[in-house]
Amino acid sequence: MKKYYLIFLLIFGFQFLLIAQKSRPNVIIILVDDMGYSDIGIFGSEIKTPNIDLLGKKGAVFTHFYNAGRCCPSRASLLTGMYPHQAGMGGMVITGDYDRNKTGSYQGFLNVNTPTIAEELKKNGYATYMAGKWHVGEKKPDWPNQRGFDHFYGLISGANSYYELLPKRQLIEDNEAFAPQGNYYFTDAISDKSVSYLQKNKATGKPFFLYVAYTAPHWPIHAPQDLIDSYKSLYTRGWEALRQQRFEKQKKLGLNFSQGELPASDPTLVSFEKEADKNSWIEKMATYAAMVDKMDQGIGKIIQELKASGTFDNTLIFFLSDNGACHETLDDRSSKDLGTAKYNASLTAKIGAPGSYTTYGKEWAYASNTPFRMYKHWMHEGGIATPLLVSYPKEIKKSLQTDQLGHIMDIFPTIMDITKTKTSLNVEGKSLAPIFRHQKRDAQPYLAWEHFGNRAIREGDWKLVWDNEIKEWELYNIRKDRIETKNLAKSNPEKYQHLLNKYAEWASKMQVK
Repeated sequence: MKKYYLIFLLIFGFQFLLIAQKSRPNVIIILVDDMGYSDIGIFGSEIKTPNIDLLGKKGAVFTHFYNAGRCCPSRASLLTGMYPHQAGMGGMVITGDYDRNKTGSYQGFLNVNTPTIAEELKKNGYATYMAGKWHVGEKKPDWPNQRGFDHFYGLISGANSYYELLPKRQLIEDNEAFAPQGNYYFTDAISDKSVSYLQKNKATGKPFFLYVAYTAPHWPIHAPQDLIDSYKSLYTRGWEALRQQRFEKQKKLGLNFSQGELPASDPTLVSFEKEADKNSWIEKMATYAAMVDKMDQGIGKIIQELKASGTFDNTLIFFLSDNGACHETLDDRSSKDLGTAKYNASLTAKIGAPGSYTTYGKEWAYASNTPFRMYKHWMHEGGIATPLLVSYPKEIKKSLQTDQLGHIMDIFPTIMDITKTKTSLNVEGKSLAPIFRHQKRDAQPYLAWEHFGNRAIREGDWKLVWDNEIKEWELYNIRKDRIETKNLAKSNPEKYQHLLNKYAEWASKMQVK
């Protein structure tokens, strides 16, 4: 009798464990690369992004959410729940040889003593997957499979062609080199691999964590020609008109930026009307739009797989960008990236096609960041503001839009909170979960940034920001002037000094250079 009783307990216990595991929330983070604040439909864009928009229309929309201003710092902060400097990524990843025993705020690879989301969830029974761009450690001990991911497919390095592997880049699948074959397009490969991971996970009986890190719409701008052609007619009036069009849509969507009118454009931009070769500029923006569209289609595949498996309602999904739109051009690095022969061929290649190697330029980037100033790399709103969309039907029963402050490092503790994952980590971020329940949360007293000399601090309604090219502190009341047009540094010396002192304290703690 005891024997049968024991068997019964074992079977019942196993079934109970399976039910408990399946009831734990799944988690997906979708991080996109160099996407501007207004590049998705729900934030003002004309680009077709129905699947991305769906996450916000039926979930939570954060309008005052921040990243760390550039790819490597944002990724490090996302993965660890810490400020970038605490995770060793105040600057950029080291692409050459480096000493893994050397630590510090600018060590250039993910701090080995700072656990990742994947490491924490894996210890607590989750299956962990990643597809896309890593960019926080070039040596094998610092790759995703060694930092908590059961399976990884993607790019260890930064930017790469969407059609082929360029010199000095590493495309990896589970620690082994992967060579693209046939009709290859990296955005599709990331989407398809993500879907295959979801299908593979069904047999494990485990809840899953999936980190989908698209390189789109980062340069080089590459997309299928038919999709590019479908967007050309939308950009024939140029970047000034596009910026105004998006701003008007943003106002209708209830994105309140305080100003009733859109401030004048960046004075360093040329006028579209004065451009001799308008067709090339139109082709560039149409290619960029097609990249976002293609990415949205892939996200649609992921959502459909979740719905087909019955796991969508119990999956916590985050969507955000690693920084604002990118102003960069490639004139000074194309030959280094491609080699002489590929570089010469790229000069005559059709924009968006295999062999081409270009960006969409500062002009279109300014429109992408509507209505904000500046770009990726700067600490003005155009560099650090991102839409954050959160879908979790099991808990977010009613869609909501919030202007409560948040930072990319808050995603880590939010996941630990929602999944009830036991961790002894004392991370810098704070959980966003109370907001999903329409409550005010216990946020940081202030947020601060530094990257390549550009700096900022935001406390409440006020923001102090330093442009390392101009070398001057600017003070803004962000609630009244989110677009940062009225510098109050001289008229409000007490607030200026208060924030300056706060920044100095933070910089000392982070060991900012």
